Amino acid sequence: MAGSALLNALVLRAPSPSLSSSSKRRSAGAFAFPNPPRFPSLRSARRVVLARAAAAPGAGGDPEPEDEWGPEPEGGSAATGTAVAEAPEAREVTELKAQLKDALYGTERGLRASSESRAKVLELITQLETRNPTPAPTEALTLLNGKWILAYTSFSQLFPLLGFGNLPELVKVVEISQTIDSENFTVQNCIKFSGPLATTSVATNAKFEIRSPKRVQIKFDEGIVGTPQLTDSIVLPEKFELFGQNIDLSPLKGIFTSIENAASSVAKTISDQPPLKIPIRTNNAESWLLTTYLDEELRISRGDGSSIFVLFKEGSTLLN
Repeated sequence: MAGSALLNALVLRAPSPSLSSSSKRRSAGAFAFPNPPRFPSLRSARRVVLARAAAAPGAGGDPEPEDEWGPEPEGGSAATGTAVAEAPEAREVTELKAQLKDALYGTERGLRASSESRAKVLELITQLETRNPTPAPTEALTLLNGKWILAYTSFSQLFPLLGFGNLPELVKVVEISQTIDSENFTVQNCIKFSGPLATTSVATNAKFEIRSPKRVQIKFDEGIVGTPQLTDSIVLPEKFELFGQNIDLSPLKGIFTSIENAASSVAKTISDQPPLKIPIRTNNAESWLLTTYLDEELRISRGDGSSIFVLFKEGSTLLN
């Protein structure tokens, strides 16, 4: 049945505590300099101060006492070196994500991507995966948690659904999303459709189990057909193309006005009905998902059949 095909196609091959220290170092002493020098670290500053004190008139010239902080690492302050090293990496990742967003433009979530576009997207994905800031995503469930919007996929079983875009202005795939509840270990995949008469959705609910630092196993247990929500007014195009023929809808405006009046009278009745839930009892309703890149706004996952999924977090600027 068409409903089963829709449900089967929905299978999206699915902070460390900051160390805070309460200890505080006391001030090393009150030494005033007319033009205070800049030091690469506190330990270097202390050595210069002690050296000047030893060279002052009347000083005994005793050797400098051992630094209780231990020898300074080669190359200067570790904190300074880390900051310098991290900044270019962060800028590079930001640039790669911007390039990926641009490469996905016009591909309709991968449906209309050309071979050149797919190659470019794959190249950017590979570069981002080598710079993954979360090497163990299943140990960072707070980042995985929430609603993720599908921006691109190579999963061919979704293409028939995305193909509804071939009927412009009549049926549209508004959104494909995956919502992860990391507290209850559940996943919901959802596709929202819109048409001239109503909007509706088809979804699947599943449980997931952690199998490795990057991999989860997903078992689907039910499908959900959302209650159609009738639109307040019917908006139809003047014409549209079907099988190479231009079809003019303007003579049907009077008929659709009558349908609109009838639809408004039953809209409340339909909207009060609960969604239709269909149990999934087949033993094959399982899949696995490998998360290869994860941060606060971007997730890249790989699933069965070498399928790739690029998802943006709801509210991310990448969706703008």
